[in-house]
Amino acid sequence: QVQLVESGGGLVQAGGSLRLSCAASGSIFRVNAMGWYRQAPGKQRELVATITNDISTNYADSVKGRFTISRDNAKNTVYLQMNSLKPEDTAVYYCNINFVTTGRSQYDYWGQGTQVTVSS
Repeated sequence: QVQLVESGGGLVQAGGSLRLSCAASGSIFRVNAMGWYRQAPGKQRELVATITNDISTNYADSVKGRFTISRDNAKNTVYLQMNSLKPEDTAVYYCNINFVTTGRSQYDYWGQGTQVTVSS
């Protein structure tokens, strides 16, 4: 079994910073791509940033230059450093991890979501 645990959301004023973490644990042989997505009320879930296992990154245009995605392979953890936050960044943030189990099966898991609220 594999579990994802997200942390780091909260309430922050515009211009502030938050750091999200998502740790995977369990019968993991290898973690492939990792990413962060978000869903604002009344909107579809959208990609925020992704990072491959060769540390290639991709960002939504709306967060480029403000957010940084990183990963710690030893801890099977992905981070999202969010700076210069804007009210429009308010959403539930979800991590997504593609991994291979010790039984050599491949899965795509979502975290439980963490609320980020940016006040103006």
